[in-house]
Amino acid sequence: MPHTFDADIIAAVLRHMNGDHADDNALIARAFSDDGEDEITGATMTGFDGDGGTWSVTRGGTASELRVAWPGGPITERHAVRREVVAIYDLACARLGVEPRPHD
Repeated sequence: MPHTFDADIIAAVLRHMNGDHADDNALIARAFSDDGEDEITGATMTGFDGDGGTWSVTRGGTASELRVAWPGGPITERHAVRREVVAIYDLACARLGVEPRPHD
């Protein structure tokens, strides 16, 4: 059973990802989607647990769920969420041949 984070932690991460990193969500969706990256018109992060993140991906007006496992394996600590989301972003950039921006 994957670790479950507190609702306030999940809400804060989702607010940050969807408010400050909307383009990154789309990049992740394009990189990890099996249905073709060109068809994706939108993506929002909708959740996460200790095993990975979940995004709602829109293609031609139809939404579907995308699940991406944390690259470093299962996590249980809040600080690990950022590390793993950054790792997914970096992997997405590598898959798409995009230069990743520096991380603070």
